[in-house]
Amino acid sequence: MTNKTIHKVAVIGSGSMGHQIAMLSALGGFETHLQDIQESALDKAKEQLEGHMAKWVTKDKITEEKKNAAFASLHTTTSLEAAVKDADLVIEAVVEKLDVKREVFSELEKLAPQKAILATNSSTIVNSKLAEVTTRPDKVLNMHFFFPPLVMDCVEVVKSDQTSDETAQTAMNFCEQIGRTGVLLEKEIYGFIANRLLFAISKEALYLYEEGYADFEAIDLITKKALKHPIGPFELMDLSGIDVGYYANLQLYQETGDPKDKPAKSVEEKVKAGNLGRKTGKGWYDYTKGEK
Repeated sequence: MTNKTIHKVAVIGSGSMGHQIAMLSALGGFETHLQDIQESALDKAKEQLEGHMAKWVTKDKITEEKKNAAFASLHTTTSLEAAVKDADLVIEAVVEKLDVKREVFSELEKLAPQKAILATNSSTIVNSKLAEVTTRPDKVLNMHFFFPPLVMDCVEVVKSDQTSDETAQTAMNFCEQIGRTGVLLEKEIYGFIANRLLFAISKEALYLYEEGYADFEAIDLITKKALKHPIGPFELMDLSGIDVGYYANLQLYQETGDPKDKPAKSVEEKVKAGNLGRKTGKGWYDYTKGEK
């Protein structure tokens, strides 16, 4: 399969990642179907995308004609079967939980055509754990977009031992077609490259905070002023979703059994309280009071 044979793309999950990945696909000229089990989630996704694209037109990033063409290519549905029918590439972007992703891939195996490449947008989970529930491990890989996909110019394309070179190259070509830089990882590793680096920073930041060396605002400020990071580790947790990092750590702990891999206590408390960051209005910072 080459990039030219990709005509239809399906994105499963319309959350903060999925709807923007779908928009990139549509902007790249692909017929794109965005699926979610909730109609309300799809309505919210469409509203957000209309807002993003209106700003792009205002800023001359795209023309009104290109915007209209992209929306004409973007379809939404609550039916997984309808979304993946005749699909050449399926990108899963559901919650970062292994059991949920395996359930989705089991359904994709039944409903998606055998020609289809099945990609997961997981930020940590290696694709071989999902390929196990399919009969096409050579067509399974990670395509890890970064948040927010409409802004971030990088996709980690990760092969397992069974992912074919053809599948990987098709994914890389697709990244180029939608205006994103694909970076190929020849071997699987939990968390890939970027997140392993971020995990190390985040883990140390949480340790310093929980041990009382400095408050989280001070740690963020030092990270930005001294290390020249655009945002601090706590601001980043709020931006990407505190629950995303929590479930990623929980998955790692379940795999290793190492207490050092358990989610930080302060993170667990925020997840249990429903304070997940910007998407809920409150995380480390309070976004409802104009702090950020």
